[in-house]
Amino acid sequence: MFPYEKYLRLDKFPHIWCTGCGCGIIMKAMLRAIEKSKIPKDSIALVSGIGCSSRTPGYVDFNTLHTTHGRAIAFATGLKLAKPKLKIIVVSGDGDAIAIGGNHFIHAARRNLDMTVIVYNNYIYGMTGGQASPATPIGKKGSTAPYGSIEPSFDISGLAIAAGATFVARSTCYHAVQLDKYIEKGLLKKGFSLIEVLAPCPTYYARLNRIGTSVDMLRWYKENSIPVEAAKKMSRKEKDGKIIIGVLHNIERVEFCEEYKKLVERVKRGQATF
Repeated sequence: MFPYEKYLRLDKFPHIWCTGCGCGIIMKAMLRAIEKSKIPKDSIALVSGIGCSSRTPGYVDFNTLHTTHGRAIAFATGLKLAKPKLKIIVVSGDGDAIAIGGNHFIHAARRNLDMTVIVYNNYIYGMTGGQASPATPIGKKGSTAPYGSIEPSFDISGLAIAAGATFVARSTCYHAVQLDKYIEKGLLKKGFSLIEVLAPCPTYYARLNRIGTSVDMLRWYKENSIPVEAAKKMSRKEKDGKIIIGVLHNIERVEFCEEYKKLVERVKRGQATF
């Protein structure tokens, strides 16, 4: 049996997540990935903002930082620059990461800061009342979109790739075994890594959209997910409405903190030019 207890603050349980929520599945996958990566607990800093996903740091025994709404990556940036040897993990929801936190998200990817961002994408604001998020699909309902959203949704993984991330993977809570492998790869990658995870929200998203239970949502993930290699051979029409899962992007690029350190050394030596 996997030793989850060694990574948990057991005195903080029971957790506050709803029955059927995907947050616990993602947290366990993250812990398995950390164990496999052999990164020491004291070398990890887990940062979050506000939302269901952002309760994760309260339950795990790492250096943890629970910050303000949308600002997790901003705080994580400062932490990485101040303590560059720390392995920084950011956990965030689709609203927290790409709505109020969207500016920080794209610029951390652009800079290629060495951090792993895990986005729990449940298509909605779960903790704050079921509002539609930038990931809510067209036609789906939220408390702020009672007749269905008319806005195109963000492709979160595609946004990270376009902004400059060096590693991007997508999975679902159904594909939990594959998920910890993607998180492990993200942790071991130097630069900005994004792991997008589609997660069920039975309390708001499923109820407002009459989708059924969390089990129904997991079954939908299973039936509508396509491995990235298979997707490459399919037409756009065949992929329409499907979830492409796997490692979507993996490149090498200069990492920001290393370049910043070089700049500081040049300034100290009086060799910087302006």
